[in-house]
Amino acid sequence: MSMTPDLPCSGSCAGGGVAPPPPGADADLPAGVSRREFVEASAKMLAAVALVSGCDTNVEEFLQKNFRELTPEELRQVVARLEKKYSEAAGKPVTVTTTPPLPNTLFGYGLDLSRCVGCRRCAYACARENNTSRSPQIQWIRVLELDKEKGVDLTHANAYYNPETVPQEDKFYMPVACHQCAKPPCVKVCPVKATWQEPDGIVVIDYNWCIGCRCCMAACPYGARRFNWGEPDLPAAEVNPHTHYLGNRPRMKGVVEKCTFCIQRVREGRYPACVEICPVGARKFGNLLDPESEIRVIMRQKRVFVLKEEIGTEPKFFYFYAT
Repeated sequence: MSMTPDLPCSGSCAGGGVAPPPPGADADLPAGVSRREFVEASAKMLAAVALVSGCDTNVEEFLQKNFRELTPEELRQVVARLEKKYSEAAGKPVTVTTTPPLPNTLFGYGLDLSRCVGCRRCAYACARENNTSRSPQIQWIRVLELDKEKGVDLTHANAYYNPETVPQEDKFYMPVACHQCAKPPCVKVCPVKATWQEPDGIVVIDYNWCIGCRCCMAACPYGARRFNWGEPDLPAAEVNPHTHYLGNRPRMKGVVEKCTFCIQRVREGRYPACVEICPVGARKFGNLLDPESEIRVIMRQKRVFVLKEEIGTEPKFFYFYAT
């Protein structure tokens, strides 16, 4: 039985739920009106007030259920509304897919630290693919510069390096994004269940259900989540029109976002954008359930480790040394 409320909960709702009504509460309702009908009518009135006051919302979005609770017909209506909205804003057709997880698939990612040159092409390919804000600039991938003599010591990591050329002789580079943990602490702390882990291992967010409390950001040990403090600036000409509801569709002010392994690509049998763009082949991706996949071969044959293994989040993002 789902404990997710039918309406978005404010930050003051304890545990993200709705307190049960006291005994006899229905007696205070108008004759012939159920509690559900009364709540829906009240929500519509509140949404109308929000529209009149200039808030960027509408009745459909205000009343929309969590993605996982939508019926097929409700989902069809939601997708149609979003496609219309995004297409009008971009001045070109924008599709919003809801492709489900592939059967017998658990996605895993590998990154070869001996090859990465710190060029950041991955970060910018990710931004183009996933419709992130250009100003303020939001990037889901951070590339850290580290000293070779100190090894993987994040206390000395520099995410803002800017030499004339890379790689620098005495440095190595460590990209960090969402690690798609098998035990994601971000999911545990979300008070409204706006984020969860899909059967293929991808941790997703329903942006329409997110209340922007940022509890997930505080819980993430990898600093992988981003918050839209302002209305995202995404020029119409730069909009990627091929989107997924749980991935790269345009976001709004006041919600959290993050890497989804390019869910709109990988569920269609393609590589994530960062894997395709890497000029040195440092990034690997595949199905952890397939013993013959490249990612499984790497795990068997290379020196592999995960970041912050001691905290027990069990990431599906693996670092390795090919040489």
